[in-house]
Amino acid sequence: MSNDKKADFSDVTAKVTSTEQQIKGADFSDVSARVDSSEELIGGETYTVAKGDTLSQIAKNHYGKASAWKQIFEANRDVLDDPDRILPGQVLKLPPQSSL
Repeated sequence: MSNDKKADFSDVTAKVTSTEQQIKGADFSDVSARVDSSEELIGGETYTVAKGDTLSQIAKNHYGKASAWKQIFEANRDVLDDPDRILPGQVLKLPPQSSL
């Protein structure tokens, strides 16, 4: 057994202050939000990427011209950062043919 004294924390106190009183008077009554669905904007048709697919190939098969890959990429900027990096299983939105 050790004769070392143990620390005595019996007189330690703590105080927690809240920021609630400081922001209590904030007025958010004029704040509004709006969410636009890209599905409505582009027609709602989708394509699930298969192994070996490219945007050019998907465009050629769906629209008849490989150059339409740019429109597919732009319609999917929320899920694609690079047009050369699409993954099997990704669901891509396909713009309506009339917008090409």
